[in-house]
Amino acid sequence: MSISQQYCTFFLGQECFGLDVLRVQEIVRSQTLTHVPLAHRMVRGLINLRGQLVTVIDLRRRLDLPDRDDSCEPVNVVVQTDDGAVSLLVDEIGDVLEVSELQFERPPETLQRSSRDLISGVYKLPDRLLVVLDPDRVVSLPER
Repeated sequence: MSISQQYCTFFLGQECFGLDVLRVQEIVRSQTLTHVPLAHRMVRGLINLRGQLVTVIDLRRRLDLPDRDDSCEPVNVVVQTDDGAVSLLVDEIGDVLEVSELQFERPPETLQRSSRDLISGVYKLPDRLLVVLDPDRVVSLPER
C-alpha cells in the first residue's frame, strides 16, 4: 500500500506547482494591494484579509520567472507559516490533487540552486510534472 499526499495546485504560465493542502489557508481572488516602500522586489505589498495584514509575495519573482502579463489577474494563495499568513501571487489556481509517494522524485540537480532550494520534489503525472514547493523556504526572502 502506498502513502498518498494531497496538494493544492496552481499555475505560473504553463508550469504546474503544488503546496501541501494542509498549509493552504484559503484562495482569494484579486485584492487591493498596499505598496510597501523599500520592500524586497518580490514583496508586492500588503492585503487586508478580514482585518489581518498579510504580506503578498509574487511567486513569479520568487522563482526568477518573467513578470506576468498585465492582462492576467493574479490569484492569492494564502499559506500558513510559523510567522502567520502569507499570500503567494499565482497566475491561476488548479485542483487539489492526491498523488502517490511512488510518483515522487527529488528535485533534479540540473536546476539552478536558487530554485532547487525552494522545491521539495516533483511528481510525474500522466500529463505533466507537479513541482512541489516548500512553503517555509518560499516565504523566507533571500538576502539582497
